[in-house]
Amino acid sequence: MGEAAAATQIREGSPIAVNQGGGDRGEFLSFADDLLSGLGTSCVAAGRSHGEVPEVSIYSVIFKCLEPDGLYKFTLYAVDTRGRHSELSTVTLRTACPLVDDNKAEEIADKIYNLYNGYTSGKEQQTAYNTLMEVSASMLFRVQHHYNSHYEKFGDFVWRSEDELGPRKAHLILRRLERVSSHCSSLLRSAYIQSRVDTVPYLFCRSEEVRPAGMVWYSILKDTKITCEEKMVSMARNTYGESKGR
Repeated sequence: MGEAAAATQIREGSPIAVNQGGGDRGEFLSFADDLLSGLGTSCVAAGRSHGEVPEVSIYSVIFKCLEPDGLYKFTLYAVDTRGRHSELSTVTLRTACPLVDDNKAEEIADKIYNLYNGYTSGKEQQTAYNTLMEVSASMLFRVQHHYNSHYEKFGDFVWRSEDELGPRKAHLILRRLERVSSHCSSLLRSAYIQSRVDTVPYLFCRSEEVRPAGMVWYSILKDTKITCEEKMVSMARNTYGESKGR
């Protein structure tokens, strides 16, 4: 699973519920009951921002294990002591495209060209098929890009794959390209793709008190002792461009 992150900011003072949905999937989380009390997952955490205004504390719900190239909808609402909900507030975001190793993609494109070039034995056909099926859909898209950039005059990637591997195997390979969104496919046509790691600091917060089940509480973020420690979240990502960066 590729890693992506999102942070939803919440002002101090009200109990909050978060509904994380990706496609048909959804998960309900209580900011106080689940996050600050210690949710048993490394993918979701409650953090506090380094606020610019001292008297205002801003907390964040940090989701660290989102699928790349996915569309997610986050719904926030407050619940008062009588169980009444506030109006819904929603945030929709698309996560970053899957990581690709551009040098590796170019190496695979060269390998496939050499396997397709000349008389192709059954062993070479199987090697080409296995190689193309083992890479991710995004890597396959980039392999196709490099192949056509260098060798299209000998026949483009689709035609050569169908000619060398036959329509059935070629179809199994090529239909995987449909998994790449139009947004990511446009980026994967960039002249150069480079990798980088961004590191972002945040305050990871936990409640030091255990609230009895069913207890009615008021402004738990003010009444409960919360401790925070600074942590770092690292995000590996690709950068895209028409010229190589330094």
